[in-house]
Amino acid sequence: MGYLALLRAPHVTRLLAGTLLGRLPAGMTALVIALALREAGAPYSRIGLATAAYALAAAIGGPVLGRIVDRTGQPRVLLCSAVVAGLGYALLALAPGSAPAAIGGAAVAGLAMPPLEPCLRALWPEVVAEDQLDTAYAFDSASQQILYVAGPLAVAGIAGTVGPVAALWAAAGLGLLGALVVATAAPARRWRAPARAHGAGLLGPLRSPGLVLLLVGLAGAGWSVGAQNVLFIAYAERHRGALPGGAGLLLALAAFAGLLGALGYGAVKWRSSTGTRTWAMALAMAACYLPLLALPGPWPMAALAFLSGLGLAPLLAAAFVLVAELAPVGTVTEAFAWLVTLFATGNALGYAVSGSLVQVSLTAVTWCAVGGVTLGGLLLFAARGRLDAPVAPLGAAPLVAAV
Repeated sequence: MGYLALLRAPHVTRLLAGTLLGRLPAGMTALVIALALREAGAPYSRIGLATAAYALAAAIGGPVLGRIVDRTGQPRVLLCSAVVAGLGYALLALAPGSAPAAIGGAAVAGLAMPPLEPCLRALWPEVVAEDQLDTAYAFDSASQQILYVAGPLAVAGIAGTVGPVAALWAAAGLGLLGALVVATAAPARRWRAPARAHGAGLLGPLRSPGLVLLLVGLAGAGWSVGAQNVLFIAYAERHRGALPGGAGLLLALAAFAGLLGALGYGAVKWRSSTGTRTWAMALAMAACYLPLLALPGPWPMAALAFLSGLGLAPLLAAAFVLVAELAPVGTVTEAFAWLVTLFATGNALGYAVSGSLVQVSLTAVTWCAVGGVTLGGLLLFAARGRLDAPVAPLGAAPLVAAV
């Protein structure tokens, strides 16, 4: 199925547009918090605490909201969480100079971030045919690359014309609008998860060993992305003026490559199992990162930045399908939320560890970047038997009439 045909399918364009719109605040928050707090005279230490509070709260809130969605449906959770997250942004906007308001508002915004990503991925099996899932998930993965560019650009545009506080209000409004678009769509209103598998208990989807191994492997990929950000920033500083846009150019090239990689992945009719594709894509991503160790001159480095970005989005596209296959019945939304959480956690750890290595050498930072996805890929390869165990998607939930 081609991408144009996918977009012409009922509800697809609306669900994609609403999800991207509602997730735009996630791409804006780190930068807008920094700008708003600095304008209010807050020290960098407070900015760090507020940003960390947002990230930590989002990591905790995602799986919790995902579990509630699996038990109660999508619309109520999406709308209520968007309203609460908006109140967090409002608290930040009203009192950016207050430490309790800044940190508390950031935490509330992160904790209640609407689970639009996992909700969309839970809906794909109901919106498109089974043989179209790879294309849908690939397009989903490709579209997410837009957030890495659009979020900072939106903050820069709004902050530059109206001010950083206005960007906080915009983030609140965008989150609510995106949640409203998705929550009122017919597939979201009709979707219900089947009864949870017997014995799911407190662990929910984490009782699946294959899913846990997959999430740990993807955390390694997230680690590499975080370390890569530090590498590009440090490299650009040491070659100041040699590349137009500096680190921004390197990061944009990697994101653009990810977009192309996902589109290419979705255009192929794969015959291998989802588990095989996933570990193969993880090792391919590691191979794309490996040439960064050469640390060449600026323009060859730009080419290597592009190469390094090719593997991430195809890996995520394959992993999205595999999550639905490995998640126990009735836990698919929470499983997708855990994917977001583990990837983000790996990203933050990779960022922190590589940041401490910058003063040692850029080579050490590069090894840090290469090592995360390499170890993750090797783990998935070693666990390939568990990844291929299910013979049919266990996590897909049927559409039933809404009560």
